[in-house]
Amino acid sequence: MSVLLWIVAASFVGGALSVLCAALFALNARAHWVNGLVSYAIGALLGAVFLDILPEAMHLSGNFAAVSATILVGIMVFFTLEKLLIWRHCHHDHCEAHEPHEHNAHGRSGSMIMVGDTFHNFVDGVIIAAAFLTDIHLGLVTALAIIAHEIPQEVGDFMILLHSGYSKTQALLLNLVSSLATLLGGVLAYYALQTMQHIVPTLLALAAASMIYVAVADLIPGLHKRTQLRDTVEQVVLIALGVSSIFLVSLAVGA
Repeated sequence: MSVLLWIVAASFVGGALSVLCAALFALNARAHWVNGLVSYAIGALLGAVFLDILPEAMHLSGNFAAVSATILVGIMVFFTLEKLLIWRHCHHDHCEAHEPHEHNAHGRSGSMIMVGDTFHNFVDGVIIAAAFLTDIHLGLVTALAIIAHEIPQEVGDFMILLHSGYSKTQALLLNLVSSLATLLGGVLAYYALQTMQHIVPTLLALAAASMIYVAVADLIPGLHKRTQLRDTVEQVVLIALGVSSIFLVSLAVGA
C-alpha cells in the first residue's frame, strides 16, 4: 500500500473511529470507562513520543539541540494557543473554558469547541502525514497514539455540544464533519512535504511537543482529582498499558 493510502486510511478511519467510540461512551454515560481511557491515552502519547517520534526526529536531524529547542518552543506555542481558546482539550463536561455562557439552541461554547477541534484535527492530520512520510512503522505508532487521546477528547466535546443545546444527531454529525479535517490535513501535508523533506524533523519535534503538552498539561491534572489508592493503582497500570501497547506495536511493525 502506498504512503498516501496509509495516510488516508489512518486519517479517515482514525477520525471516524474516535468520534463513533466517543459517541458510544457519551451516550451511555460510562464515566469510569472514559477515565480509564484518559490514563491509557497518556501512556500511548508518552510512549509514542519517547520510544519512536523523538528518536526518529533526532536521527533525521542529527542536531539534538535543535530538536530540543523546537520541542520547547512547541510547548510554549501550544500553551499560548490553549490560553486563546483555539487549541482546547477538555475531557469532562465541567471545564472553565468550555462552561456555556448561554443555553439557547447553539450556545457559544458549542461553536467555539468545534472551531478548536477542527483546527486540532487538521494538525493531527499533518502530524500523521509527516510520520508516515518518515517511516510506515512510525506512522502507525503515531496514528495509534493520536486515536487513543482523541477518544476521551471527543467524549468531552460531545457532552459540551449536548449541553449547548445540540441534539444527539447534530452533535454526532458535527464531530464527524470536524474529524474530516484530519484527512484534509494529512493529504495536504503529503503533497506539501514531498518537496520539503528537510522540515520533517521539525514537524516530528512539534508533534512530540504537542503530545507531551496534551499528556502533561491537559490529561494528567485530571487524574489527580481521583486520590483514592485504588484509582491511583488503576491509573498507573493503564498508563503502563498505554506505553506497552506502543512498544508492542513498534516491535510488531518493525519485525
